[in-house]
Amino acid sequence: MCAFVISVIVSILLIGNCALAANDDDKRLNPSTPTNSSTTPLEPDDASTGPSAPTPDPTPGTAPQQAAVQAGQSPLSFKIGAAQFTPGGFLDAAVFYRTKNLGSGLATSFGTVPFNNVVPQGHLSETHISAQYSRLSLRVDANMTPSTAITGYVEADFLGFQPPNANITANSDSLRLRVYWADVKHAKWEFLGGQEWSLLQPNRVGLSPNTADIFYTLNEDPNFQVGLIWARQPQFRLTYHATKDWAIGVSVENPQQFVPASVIFPAASFAAQFDNGSSSTSAASSATNTAVPNLLPDFVVKTAYDFHPGGRLFHVEAAGLIRTFRVFNTLAKPAVTDSIVGGAGSVNVNLEVVKNLRVIGDSFWGDGGGRYTIGLGPDVIVKPDGQLSGVHSGAGLGGLEWQTRPNLSVSGYYGGVYFGRNFGLLPSTTPGASCAGIAGFTCVGFGFPGSENTNNRTVQEASADVIPTLWSNENYGKVQIIMQYSYLSRNPWFLAPASPKNAHLSMVYLDFRYTLP
Repeated sequence: MCAFVISVIVSILLIGNCALAANDDDKRLNPSTPTNSSTTPLEPDDASTGPSAPTPDPTPGTAPQQAAVQAGQSPLSFKIGAAQFTPGGFLDAAVFYRTKNLGSGLATSFGTVPFNNVVPQGHLSETHISAQYSRLSLRVDANMTPSTAITGYVEADFLGFQPPNANITANSDSLRLRVYWADVKHAKWEFLGGQEWSLLQPNRVGLSPNTADIFYTLNEDPNFQVGLIWARQPQFRLTYHATKDWAIGVSVENPQQFVPASVIFPAASFAAQFDNGSSSTSAASSATNTAVPNLLPDFVVKTAYDFHPGGRLFHVEAAGLIRTFRVFNTLAKPAVTDSIVGGAGSVNVNLEVVKNLRVIGDSFWGDGGGRYTIGLGPDVIVKPDGQLSGVHSGAGLGGLEWQTRPNLSVSGYYGGVYFGRNFGLLPSTTPGASCAGIAGFTCVGFGFPGSENTNNRTVQEASADVIPTLWSNENYGKVQIIMQYSYLSRNPWFLAPASPKNAHLSMVYLDFRYTLP
């Protein structure tokens, strides 16, 4: 199977080189032929060819967004009244191969990589073909007054709930809401409401809400990359553009206190108070996910500054997260409500060090931020006395994105997450019970000696992408091949004797994509 995958990749590369050469020849023979030749890294996950230019300070008597719309207007755009409608999206057909039978579908479940001694998943590979990542989008722009503009945007793919027989006969994948928001910009102020990428997620440009201006790698994997901090969730966001290069924003976002099934509670009553089954809509615990007793929304504050040395873009940002957690403590006498506050910080850079070559560096550290690490670890644990305690978590990502020529982009990333152990001793009357070598107790929490190998201490991933654009035309769109290779490694806090030292796998994505103009 490995030989087959390698031969397919080599064939695609040869075809891509031939197509690139033909495309170059065509441009030499027909220099007036319009093509998409963005000097920024191609963005395979969005209809845009890359990050948009920084928005200048709006001045009285001007429409702040209309000029940008006209400059990059799609040939598919049309007007109804004073509003401009721009449909978009792409067709995406991907074949993916993993050296172990992970079983998570197109989007990789990074935290459940099986060990070599797991039967049968650890002894079998998997190959699938999917069109689920295909996307539909619609953007609406209108000027409310000479100094006030409104934008509405909706984006959907087909990675929603799978009905019965989805992979047997009909393959009737369900439409899924990705983002859906309205944004009002007046002078230096901007207000957004709806479902959008979290403000905590790294940007490529300023604090722009546009999908092309959000950093989520160039990977084909819909879960992107280990080490990336991301979420798409309902929120209200207020942004102040102090200058054309400096912005400050604050958002109030949908909360969800998260503790995966790997965490052991001191009493069964606590399990229903956390989201621990979103990954499986058929799990019994999934019914509690909408009933999680969140206390307050998540609060994110972020500032970003864009430098332009030598005409290149240097993007630097810092963000802070505040979260609250609570449970009804049935172990206290009388029972009481216990709550704590968690928080995290993030510093990110996206630097065009030389023309068309970007260096990316992201960092994240705090207590109670596990949900934002793609849910690879818990937010908190419940201590033996029923009180909450935050779990330390950290993440980092580094990468390079190089637009080697107008029709070829290559990139590479390395990222990892870390979760600190947090556990306590619960008195037990069970004969022979012990925790961490202490008789008469059992362990509760996360990462304790003897815990399941789903208690991840670290998860790491290295990825590489090659993205040739085989053909492009500003009136008809573009055709791309997206090739991704990734190596994943998962290291739990505790391993049983004679177990492999970690769980790991390799995976390959090979994707054909046609993007609307």
